[in-house]
Order: sequence, then C-alpha cells, then structure tokens
Amino acid sequence: MKCPVKAALLSVGLSLGCYSATAQEVPPRTPVYPVPAPAPSDSIGIGEVGQEAEAREFAVPSVIGMGPSKGIVAHIERLSDFRIDTKTKSNTEGVSDVNTRTTVTKNSRAFIKAYAPLLNHPHLKVILGVNYDREEFQFKNPDASPFYRNLEDKGLKTLGAQLAAIRPIDEVHWYLARVKGELNGDYTSESSNLSFNDYLKMSGEFIYGWKRSARFAWGIGAQLSYTFGRQSIYPVILYNRTWNEHWGVESLFPARVTFRYNVNEKTLLLGGYSVDGLNYNIKLREPLPNNNLTTLIIRETEFRPRLRLEREIYDFLWFGIEGGYRYNASFNGFDYDGNRGFSLFRAGTRPRIIDNTLGGAPYASLEVFIVPPRKLLKKTMGK
Repeated sequence: MKCPVKAALLSVGLSLGCYSATAQEVPPRTPVYPVPAPAPSDSIGIGEVGQEAEAREFAVPSVIGMGPSKGIVAHIERLSDFRIDTKTKSNTEGVSDVNTRTTVTKNSRAFIKAYAPLLNHPHLKVILGVNYDREEFQFKNPDASPFYRNLEDKGLKTLGAQLAAIRPIDEVHWYLARVKGELNGDYTSESSNLSFNDYLKMSGEFIYGWKRSARFAWGIGAQLSYTFGRQSIYPVILYNRTWNEHWGVESLFPARVTFRYNVNEKTLLLGGYSVDGLNYNIKLREPLPNNNLTTLIIRETEFRPRLRLEREIYDFLWFGIEGGYRYNASFNGFDYDGNRGFSLFRAGTRPRIIDNTLGGAPYASLEVFIVPPRKLLKKTMGK
C-alpha cells in the first residue's frame, strides 16, 4: 500500500527538479527529467550507463550533483548587535535635519515556504509557491528617534505567492518564466488607511537557456525585482555546472553565486554570496519630526558572503545551517512619491526621508526542510 504523504512529496520534488533559477531554493536531487541522473556521489556519468540520449531529450537548467528539491521549508535567522546612524531629513526650509545614533540589539527573521506542482507534463511544468516571512527589530535606546520607536517590535511581514513555468524546447534549449506577488508591510489595525495596492509588490523573471550536457547548463534573461531595494529591471546570467564528482557551481548572477562541494549523497557544503532586497510599507505610530509623515516605505539592500552545510536527517527530512556576514548597502525610508515607479538596470536615486547607515554584522541561520523520500526516488529510478 502506497503512502499518500510520500507520494505527494515525490510529486513535488520531481516537479521542482528544474527550477534552479529561483533565488533561495536548492535544485533537486533528480536534476534531469524524465530519466533521473546518478546520485551526486556516483562517479559514473549518464553517458557511461547508456542513458545520455534519453536524459537529453528534454533540456532543463539543472545539472547532476545539485542538492535535493525543497517541498516545505522552515527557516529562522539572527544577526548580532550592530550600529545604526540615522538622519531624519526635513522638508521645511530653515529647519535642520535630525541626527541620531543607537545600537540594534535584535534583528531576527523567520520564514516558511511551500511548493507544489500544478502541471507536471514532460514538455511543461508549472509550480505554485507560497511564503510567509517576518522580520523584527529592537533598539538599545528606541527613544533616541521617532524612527526607532516606530520600528521597535513592529512585525514587518511578507505574504507571497508565485507561479513558475519551465518549458523544455528540445534537447538543448529551454526557458523559464516566473511571476510573483507579495504583500510587504506591517498589516496591523494601525495601518487601516493603507490599501492592498500599497502593500503589493510584483516581481518576475524570464530566462532562455542552453543545456550543453548533463553537467552544464546556462542561460540569459532579465529580472524585475526588489533585489536592490527599489523595483528594478536588470539582466541576469544563470550558470550551473558540475566539474567532477565533488565540485560544482550554481549561480544567478548578479544576485547569487554559490560554489558546491558534494561530500556524499547526504551532505553538501556550499559557499558564496547573495544580494537580498526588501521593500516594506508601514504605518507610523507617531509622525516623524519636521515632515509629519504618517506612512513610510523602507527599502533594504544587503550583501552577504556565506557558508552553508546541508545534511540529511532521515530520508525525506533535511536541515541546513548557515553563517556569514551582512554588509548593509541601504536601509532607508521614502515617502510614496520617492518610492514609486521602477528603474532600468539600477536602483535609482530619489529623495530620502530617513537616511540610515548600518554597521556590518555576522549572522547565523537554521533551516529544516522536507524533500522527496530517497527510498521512493530509488524505487522510481528502478522502474
């Protein structure tokens, strides 16, 4: 008798097999469909077992050696204390800007994500993803600035959904398209005067690529995203390659580059960097000095060099631990006019209401995720 939970997990893992371009997800354990690839620890290439023609029948962006696909992910992260210097600018002639400084004693983040197939056809796969994120701040001296008091213990939330389509064209060419909508902000009774459109942030990407072998795929395209704080369009290059039994690289440049070392089929070591961006709409608890604003848009961009370990706990259950250093490129506040619209290839420059300078900080995160059960995958591979 088949287990419905394991069967569902297998369906999710196989359908997500080629969606390696999405930021924050590690590609699947069965990177080439419809014929599964050898395990990362297997030194025999696909061509050596007589399956190269079948494996290349449908080109996809993933390659041999990539980690397991993630069906459900739970993540928590903390940063160490860091300095914040704030300039609250005045829009009144003759009134000086206000400068303040304190220490951020808590900056924690957590999220949960889930992915499921809506269409699982050899020539077209459509995947639905949903996510809920939350970020919080605490300050050593929140009374130093109305900005700190407005942000103290405020839950900055992200509720999102996305659709991704992966379309193999032939044995070499493929393309990937994704659209995502998120509600970013505080979502409290205090923010009742903010509308759905105020919170809504849209992003997307399109990448056209080439599968040169079971170990090498690359593509070019464009993203519309908030990676650099403000909604921007910029070019991207996807480059996934496995050089040998242990070493490989997975990248979506410029947002993310990760080098991979496959210790064995149950353990992965990863290292590289990521550029992350956020854009929150919040309702202020009290007006800012000199401008009387009641709402504020916070744009955040950070650069993170990082190291990561992923390890199987038991069959379909894995964990990941990550550590690195956060360099903050921007954490500034804008009014509606200063934030609206998008910029082509760059974040754009508009008047800031709040101009912050944040110190760097080490961070650590813990992640638990569910993947396709290994036993069921081996059973499927044997059929």
